[in-house]
Amino acid sequence: MKKIINKLLYTVAASGLLVTSSCTKKIEEAYLNPNALVKQPIEQLLPGVIANMVVSASANGNFYGTQRDGTYIGRFIQNFAQNSTGSQYDQMGDNFVNNSDLLGDVWAMHYYGHGQNVSRIIEWGTEEKKWDYVGVAHAIRAWGFLTVADIHANAIIVTQAFRPDLLTFKYNEQQEGYQETIRLSRLAIDYLSRTGDGVSQANLALGDKYFNNGDVNKWKKFVYGVMARAFHRYSNKAEYAPDSVVKYCDLAMQTNAENANVTWSGAGLAGTFSWYSPTRGNANGFRQGRFIANLMSGINSMFLTNTVDPRAAYIIRENPNGTYKGIRPNRGADGLVAADQPDNFFGGIFSSTASPANDDNSRYVFKNTPIWPIMTASEIQFLKAEALLRKGGNAGAAHTAYVKALNLHFDQLISDYQVSVPASRQITPASRAAFFANPINVPPVGSLTLSHVMMQKYIALYIWGVIETWVDMRRYHYTDLDPITDQQVYNEFTLPTGTDLYIRNLGKPTYRLRPRYNSEYLYNVDELNRVGAFAQDYITVRPWFAE
Repeated sequence: MKKIINKLLYTVAASGLLVTSSCTKKIEEAYLNPNALVKQPIEQLLPGVIANMVVSASANGNFYGTQRDGTYIGRFIQNFAQNSTGSQYDQMGDNFVNNSDLLGDVWAMHYYGHGQNVSRIIEWGTEEKKWDYVGVAHAIRAWGFLTVADIHANAIIVTQAFRPDLLTFKYNEQQEGYQETIRLSRLAIDYLSRTGDGVSQANLALGDKYFNNGDVNKWKKFVYGVMARAFHRYSNKAEYAPDSVVKYCDLAMQTNAENANVTWSGAGLAGTFSWYSPTRGNANGFRQGRFIANLMSGINSMFLTNTVDPRAAYIIRENPNGTYKGIRPNRGADGLVAADQPDNFFGGIFSSTASPANDDNSRYVFKNTPIWPIMTASEIQFLKAEALLRKGGNAGAAHTAYVKALNLHFDQLISDYQVSVPASRQITPASRAAFFANPINVPPVGSLTLSHVMMQKYIALYIWGVIETWVDMRRYHYTDLDPITDQQVYNEFTLPTGTDLYIRNLGKPTYRLRPRYNSEYLYNVDELNRVGAFAQDYITVRPWFAE
């Protein structure tokens, strides 16, 4: 953290020195910051903070946010894989041996990109009585603690985070990150509920153009969704409270109009396009995984309909045969004849890794400026259905939540992602009705299983929700059995083994990421040694929520 803190806290350090001087005014006048005001309008700070939730760039570093980490985590859960062999990420590995910051973007997002910027919005927003901005800042920080805890598990900075007087920092346990998430979420709701003073939807929208457009009610629903996620992280614990999960699900977004979506301006600079866009060119080598392709093709034995899911063309790609096939981690096109090899996500042939001139043939979140969800009403209903199944005795309510989740996902795809889907492959009232009428997809009340819920949630969160899906799969240890079916919850999901598993994992799947290299492995060595973060198989240790 030393490097991060030193870069961000020049204003704090300066103020700490100047208050002790008898000639403060003269020094301040002589040494004004030539690049920025000492105090920035919080309306100008918030856009960058929101951008940092997905991906952003700065003079001190690039790409911080969830999207680039997602391009590696997405391979752990087999949303996609490289169209070639030899990637350690397809093998569930990391890049530690090369002293790399890869898989450290969420860490940098939370502690650097958000860091003192969020603290300043809270501080200056309080001074100006702009309680809506203060609430939004707490909401983003709560979500940040949740996300960094989800990824980095039992080596995160909580109690000493964002302290400019420290150069090294003590690590906390994962559950402390979730406790802080809940504490900050409650503060966020308190501030977002305030009116009067400097509260103004129009003014909040100045800093919130590309997320909720200043709508505090949508921000509150987002916060309640964060709380639902946080309480659900206790699902393997004796203290798990499914009623709390259900409570916050019911307070979170209920319609797609309330989804927490990030949008893009496409103004010309690279950072105004999605990381997954053809303009950025970062997803050129990705091809859909076999697990998702088999699900959407109706050949996974849990959803064995032998009928293509009506949503398939919206989220994955056809092959020259017009069918849906996927690839296995670290295997490239192995086992697939040329006509069965899936097109890339931009509509090019399997072997093509060139960016097209435009995004006309891209679909879903692979457009240049797509709607990129952070949290959706569909996800919340799947979460509620799982909590109710775990609680027991709520078959009807769980079934209702499951059906609602599916309907919301269908509606979301039709509303937000139908562009560029061939007319012949678009969802129709008839294809949708047939899907819901099939008891394989929607079983009768009392027959719903965890596999139904978790595998349909896997589909609904495909690509954009890789972090949440990774949490889910680790909670079920990837291959846990459904107590009803006695088959894997994620039916037919196969972990890589042998030479397809990263050699440094010592035969075990990945469960967490290391702290970020350039801030921790250079400056916080004592703490890294304390938590064993130099061990080659560190990333395979199960996090607290999986115990």
